[in-house]
Amino acid sequence: MRNEIILFCSLVCIYSAVVLFYKFFGRTGLYMWTVIATISANIEVLILVDAFGMEQTLGNVLFASTFLVTDILSETEGKKYANKAVRMGIVVSVAFILISQSWFLYEPNGNDWAMPAIRSVFSNTPRLMLVSIAVYGIVQVFDVFAYHTIWKHTTKLFGDAKKGLWIRNNGSTLVSQLMNTVLFTFGAFAGVHSLPTLINICISSYVIYIVTSLLDTPAVYVARRLKDQNRINE
Repeated sequence: MRNEIILFCSLVCIYSAVVLFYKFFGRTGLYMWTVIATISANIEVLILVDAFGMEQTLGNVLFASTFLVTDILSETEGKKYANKAVRMGIVVSVAFILISQSWFLYEPNGNDWAMPAIRSVFSNTPRLMLVSIAVYGIVQVFDVFAYHTIWKHTTKLFGDAKKGLWIRNNGSTLVSQLMNTVLFTFGAFAGVHSLPTLINICISSYVIYIVTSLLDTPAVYVARRLKDQNRINE
């Protein structure tokens, strides 16, 4: 149960952090979180664990939080700012690839102990990051598009732009996360893990994404309420 408890606590803490970043730093806080989550998730995804009876990579919750960011921005600030967060995530990923790979150009000192471990971890980073950049760009742009498309329909359905938040939030994210799960898993790990493992990763990752998508809805409601009450520090 240790992994399950840690994952649940991580989800609560990460989603709470996103809302707090928004409250205290406004749009800038959400952009900051995009940078943190993009880099951290692409490192954390290298770790394979067992949780809830499934084999899965870490990084799912952190990556899901980037969808929470774009959903909050779409809901409270507008499509332009949501797409800016997507572009920022792509630029951060490219910069991180260049910086991390530049470390291997150095000749380590005889007393160095870190380079072998760093090389072991980050030698696979270019592939992961390149796949991540491509998938991130495709999926996040689609998510923002889907969010606002569904929003138009919920506005017509309910006659009020404020209503139906849970539909546009979950509808856009669940479809986007399915695309993300399949594209990233096979793009990043084909040839690294066996086909059964890849399928298990896809299934477990998407199950996690379903749960994380449903659980991020209260955070979007809280963020919108804070915005409506002018309690966001810009």
